[in-house]
Amino acid sequence: MSDNLIDIEVACATPALQLIIPLQVVAETTVEQAITLSDILSRFPEIELSHRKLGIFGQACKADTILRKGDRVEIYRPLICDPKQARRDRAGK
Repeated sequence: MSDNLIDIEVACATPALQLIIPLQVVAETTVEQAITLSDILSRFPEIELSHRKLGIFGQACKADTILRKGDRVEIYRPLICDPKQARRDRAGK
């Protein structure tokens, strides 16, 4: 049975808190299943998962993406401003 398990992490951050939860899950686990298994949403009750972008190591993915050994599932916050515009604003100062 342990041969069928893979090590992954589920990560989420707000300005006040960053949390990375290590897990062992069964091979063929999806991103959405890993988030549920990690119970990370209980620590971030403000997150509405259906409205959040998800990724694996900075690469956008869908909730039904199958995880591989060592993957880190990331739940992204919405942007508060356009990064390009923020850079232009800083350069203009």
